[in-house]
Amino acid sequence: MMTPEAAMMTREQARARAAELRELIEENNRLYYVENSPKISDYDFDMLMNELMAIEKEYPDLVTPDSPTMKVGSDLRAVPPGKEFAQYPHRYPMLSLGNTYDISEVADFVQRAAKVIGTDFTFSCELKFDGTAICLTYRNGKLFRALTRGDGVIGDDVTGNVRHIGNIPQELKGSGWPDEFEIRGEVYMPYAAFDRLNKERERNEDQPFANPRNAASGSLKLISPKEVSNRGLECTLYHMLGENLPFRTHAEALDAASGWGLPVSDKRRICRDIREIEEYIGYWDTGRKFLPYATDGIVIKVNELALQHTLGYTSKFPRWAVAYKFKAEQALTEVLSIDYQVGRTGAVTPVANLEPVQLAGTVVKRATLHNLGQMRLLDIRIGDHVYVEKGGEIIPKITGVELSERTGKEAVPVFPDRCPDCGTPLVRDEGEAKFFCPNTTGCPTQIKGKLVHFISRKAMNVIAGDATIEQLYDLGLVSSPADFYDLTKEDLLRLDGWKDRSAERFLKSLAASREVTFDHVLFALGIRYVGESTARELALHFKDIDALMAAGKDELLQAEDIGDVVADSILDFFSSPANRELTERLRRAGLQFSMRTEAKPSSDRLKGMSIVISGVFSISRDEIKRLITGNGGKNSSSVSGKTAFLLAGEKPGPEKMQKAADLGIKIIHEKEFMDMISSGVHPQEPSSGQLSLF
Repeated sequence: MMTPEAAMMTREQARARAAELRELIEENNRLYYVENSPKISDYDFDMLMNELMAIEKEYPDLVTPDSPTMKVGSDLRAVPPGKEFAQYPHRYPMLSLGNTYDISEVADFVQRAAKVIGTDFTFSCELKFDGTAICLTYRNGKLFRALTRGDGVIGDDVTGNVRHIGNIPQELKGSGWPDEFEIRGEVYMPYAAFDRLNKERERNEDQPFANPRNAASGSLKLISPKEVSNRGLECTLYHMLGENLPFRTHAEALDAASGWGLPVSDKRRICRDIREIEEYIGYWDTGRKFLPYATDGIVIKVNELALQHTLGYTSKFPRWAVAYKFKAEQALTEVLSIDYQVGRTGAVTPVANLEPVQLAGTVVKRATLHNLGQMRLLDIRIGDHVYVEKGGEIIPKITGVELSERTGKEAVPVFPDRCPDCGTPLVRDEGEAKFFCPNTTGCPTQIKGKLVHFISRKAMNVIAGDATIEQLYDLGLVSSPADFYDLTKEDLLRLDGWKDRSAERFLKSLAASREVTFDHVLFALGIRYVGESTARELALHFKDIDALMAAGKDELLQAEDIGDVVADSILDFFSSPANRELTERLRRAGLQFSMRTEAKPSSDRLKGMSIVISGVFSISRDEIKRLITGNGGKNSSSVSGKTAFLLAGEKPGPEKMQKAADLGIKIIHEKEFMDMISSGVHPQEPSSGQLSLF
């Protein structure tokens, strides 16, 4: 559905907003799937995705090959050497579900299905568990393999960990099961196990998990399988796949799975029309609050398996299922005061201190107000009664003010014009919503924020937390990331509660960080607007820090996904003598400031070939590039007479397609490419131009 905002945009405004939305969605996808540390609610994320879909529908030429509207979120992530999970392809793509918060859109789904099918059929309605997706393969009645969703095509092999989840059987009981089949579901952490785990983490001074979903996802990726057994994970399975399964309906398949000892939900219901579906949704919108585990909606599926096949799939969603998401819980409470917090980039964020209120299973005391513009939009005042939501049990958000509660005694908040930490006058760049403290090298909060960022898991992955950084800074031991590498055991033993073992563990972790790859080191530097993916693209393009520091703006803009704002930020960062000195100190400390020699290709099936890729594929573009280099080929960004072939996905770039045709360059699609690298047989004729995904 076209949003009013999208309809009113000029094409240039739409282009800028689409780019902004893609960046926001990709970052929040990473936080959700990889970091297990989401910063926005499911509802807010879905609204971002819906807005992007509306813009791309109105302006189809603005669709980019790697748009998040064209692929599922990925939980694949880089980990230290020796700790990787093996990865395997899914036999059947593991797609996401289309979702809605509007019951009228569920009715539209029912009507569309009925129009296509044209005969009587039923729906299976089920709880949507708030955990992390899993795919189990059973062979000859025994658990063979367990894969995470990954990027929907390739998943991490977590079989060893899944064997320690109590309600997943290692061997099926009874009889009648197929020789081999897959069954998919959700691994989750019940509330009781979640509370127990967080109490333990607090005792150990570890960061508690934000919610049960994050805890379940993090636990499933633990390196030690034995530790998984202590986490109290459970699983519910909800979808069976296989060749020639002997079932007419989805419900029959799950009933059979239950008979074999597999954990399926007993809360399922067969519905015949939208009225019965609405009744089921209404019942569980209230009933879910009394369940011992988290649910965030209802999944409605066409029950008859043959009709599922008839309805088919989009590139991202099945057309025979939809998820109805419950709206976030809301509470009314009083604003006691407003603080102004300084982040590592200098951004000043207002945070409301609230009269404590119970919401979504936890006590809420604080909620972000984002920026001055948001405060003015809400017209919020100290003493106001406000509505607070905590969708997905993530960060509480104030959604509105109850004006009828105003007495006239409320105080209008005054946004500071100076940094609340160091007193430096605040600035706001043109086009920015936030005010910033420009004192990047002297503001204590910014310094500590940069230190925390530097050692974080996706940066240098040093084992330490905020409390450790606070002590190191207060004792004058660390004020720059380079200072970490000058620390001694004697320095660390000055920290409260630290003994020999704690100090040795920290120093060992610090030594290991010298092996962290260049792209992660670049991310760790904390250059404004240079996130994890941007750092990777810069590292791949420039190869080493010297080339990056020497690059002018035009050279920076040649790197993939680098625009004016990011380029200017990089130039500004390296123009600072302090930042150049930091870089040199880190180099002397032994950090990796160049890309290592690429590993030897696994095959030479693409040896000597220069290959251009264009379009949307069933796996990420990074994975396609790795497959090319891993088989001896070379990735090229432009079509030329030296191009061996153009690998075209869905919606390839018309200019590249035309140039390939003009030069007589072969055009092949994804399935042909996969066949080529698996068999070594190269296509001899140019593609007919009919592109498809497999």
